[in-house]
Amino acid sequence: MAAIPTNGLDLQRLPRHVAIIMDGNGRWAQQRGLSRVEGHKRGKDSVREVVEASRRLGISYLSLFAFSTENWQRPKREVDALMGLLRRYLRTELRKMMKNEIRLLAIGDTTRLPLPLQRELAATIEATKNNCRMTVVLAVSYGGREEILQAARALAHDARSGRLDPDAVDESVFGGYLNTTGIPDPDLLIRTSGEMRISNFFLWQSAYSEIYVTDTLWPDFREPQFVEALAHYQQRERRFGRVPEQMEREQLRAAR
Repeated sequence: MAAIPTNGLDLQRLPRHVAIIMDGNGRWAQQRGLSRVEGHKRGKDSVREVVEASRRLGISYLSLFAFSTENWQRPKREVDALMGLLRRYLRTELRKMMKNEIRLLAIGDTTRLPLPLQRELAATIEATKNNCRMTVVLAVSYGGREEILQAARALAHDARSGRLDPDAVDESVFGGYLNTTGIPDPDLLIRTSGEMRISNFFLWQSAYSEIYVTDTLWPDFREPQFVEALAHYQQRERRFGRVPEQMEREQLRAAR
């Protein structure tokens, strides 16, 4: 893979997990007098560039919010086009995923997807399951509130059946009931298109994520914009509720 201009990035301090709310396809198209579907087509190229950039930089996990539970309310023509684009993306990118040792996972209610897409998605997940250099998490038909509700229901059933002691439930136990069990929480959450909200994405997982919002619409978000987001991340001080003096002491202990 070709090198990426890193603009002074510290490659030892990159986020382990980056999550992206890919927004702005429709506005990008409307600004150019095109259909919203054309915006989604162009957005697919941004997905490819960001995945490849993440792999070259050595980012371990990349989560992409591709389709929310609320997106099912969009016009049928647009939804059908999105489903078709996703299916074609999986088919055309499989060879690259295998070559670059990228594992694909999917979270969300995939049973609502059209059957051909369900099969394509399952086949791609199966084919890439042993790849270990990077994981791409595709959030499709996903909603954060629904995920938490499903986890709560499953936990309640296990407690009622005696398989789980309610007093033993902590963040780690509850996290094991979420779609993202086994996946670290995102260090960096990127939102394109300038909207200042997280749109029901990773409500539990993003509790301590650094949030980066850019006015760039998703079809225009490419490698340079991604590197810029990573550079902003490296300027943040991640304290997780602690004071700076505590962080300094911990860094000194780690350096000994």
